[in-house]
Amino acid sequence: MNPRLETQFLGLKLRNPLLVGASPLADSVEVALELQERGAGAIVMRSLFEEQIDIERRAGEAFIESHGESFAEATSYFPAVAEYVMGPEEYLRQLEQLKKKLEIPVIASLNGVTVGGWTEYAKRMEECGADALELNFYFLPTDPAESGQQVEDRLAEVITAVRGQIKIPLSVKLSPFYSSLPSLVRQIASLGAQGVVIFNRFYQPDIDIEALEASPRINLSHSSELLLRLRWLAILHGQSRIALSSSGGVHTPEDLIKTLMAGADTVQIVSLLLRHGAKQVQVLLEGLSRWMQEHEYTDIKQLRGCMSLQKCPDPSVFERANYMRVLQGWQA
Repeated sequence: MNPRLETQFLGLKLRNPLLVGASPLADSVEVALELQERGAGAIVMRSLFEEQIDIERRAGEAFIESHGESFAEATSYFPAVAEYVMGPEEYLRQLEQLKKKLEIPVIASLNGVTVGGWTEYAKRMEECGADALELNFYFLPTDPAESGQQVEDRLAEVITAVRGQIKIPLSVKLSPFYSSLPSLVRQIASLGAQGVVIFNRFYQPDIDIEALEASPRINLSHSSELLLRLRWLAILHGQSRIALSSSGGVHTPEDLIKTLMAGADTVQIVSLLLRHGAKQVQVLLEGLSRWMQEHEYTDIKQLRGCMSLQKCPDPSVFERANYMRVLQGWQA
């Protein structure tokens, strides 16, 4: 008998915990249909950015591009309108098409870091049929005058603004760079979000030493990045009712199993699919089911969180003990 993989995430009933994360994979209805056929539990659309919404709301593409340097904060630092794969209206139309064709949940994604008119698009996404919304708070503090508390307050303001626009479930995608992630996650839950996604990936720019300019570079993830996710999933699991979704570092069935054991409710994959195609969804799910059968797990609930720090009476001691063990065990 096959083990039961059905799960709940953000109040949505999913046939399994494997999600296609925010990426170009939802840009094509045909690709999305193949991912569904291979077994994906849900799909997250690529992010619609605050900047591209705000740019479109200005005087028009021609005006912006001809006067880019006239703004106090020059818009030329951002991609030109034509460089975005989908504008706001195209994004909404694509969302509608995905909802018409797919049976699995479709999760829209907004990326923004300031409170503004762009948050109204959360409501429009809901009206177009989005089953949930993922808010990607991708912010790199560079101002030494802005404290960590101010950064968290900014996040809280954005969540409040978006939450005020929609009734559908909301998850928040975070980076790992906060002074107390457990406290922040608890605050996010208190603001009405039903889930958090850990973590978004800061893309590291390289330096072109001949052109003397920073060159953007996208590096796909690999399994070594999973360790950071496992640590925080294990810490956060069971601390609140908020759902946990992991993003980054899952490339094998073993990676998927570890992530669920640490406490993830769902697991998002992107890099593996971009490298090797939609069939990898099936490979991961078959590997998960086979392992569960071999180890006599009949339900995904038995697996989830079994290796979390919730099983330890004092997680801080557990962490310190492992830290000391690793350092003391090193030999030159």
